[in-house]
Amino acid sequence: MNRLTPEQRFQIVQFYFENNGSVRNTHRALRPFDRRQNRPSEQLIRLIMKRFRTTFTLIDNSHPQRRRTVRTEEAIATVERSIDEDPNESIRHRAQELDLCPSTLWNILWKDLGLRAYKIQLVQELKPNDHQARRRFVKWAQKEIAVVPDFHKRILFSDEAHFWLNGYVNKQNCRIWSEANPCRRCVCRNTVTSRKTDCLVRFMGWWNHWSVLLQKR
Repeated sequence: MNRLTPEQRFQIVQFYFENNGSVRNTHRALRPFDRRQNRPSEQLIRLIMKRFRTTFTLIDNSHPQRRRTVRTEEAIATVERSIDEDPNESIRHRAQELDLCPSTLWNILWKDLGLRAYKIQLVQELKPNDHQARRRFVKWAQKEIAVVPDFHKRILFSDEAHFWLNGYVNKQNCRIWSEANPCRRCVCRNTVTSRKTDCLVRFMGWWNHWSVLLQKR
């Protein structure tokens, strides 16, 4: 049977209500209008009425078009402009905006534009006096080790890190697409009043002992 037109479906709905919701009587009412081979079955009438009650439409749902998978010059230029506007957007969101497959977008970024995804790294800011302070520590440690060979085992090494509880930066999900490391600096403000946890790790080489201290602010 050929696909029904919207006019034919409207006629089915009209006969359905005129016959007080009887599928069989609706099927009989269609005899003068359709041939036996092209007449809709009772099952099809039920499906049309079910769709009409649930979606309030007589038109088939349009199937979504498949996204573009071809790496054309136009697509490459569009991706390049999108990167210039926002290099931090994810592959999935950018592919949706540009109507491209994620795999095609990935190939354009890597193979055609030669870009790489750089991840944010949280590092400690270096002060002007840090270099000289490190050199003084090295000279002092060398003198002490010359006197006591196992002096380095008696040093208490420690490191600390601050974890802001408000999640002001998400370095795990953030990627910056660029030809080279952008080396950007991000100054986080309003962190004085933010709740954070300080983690201090200590390691003593002589006793092979380590400990973790947590302090909540």
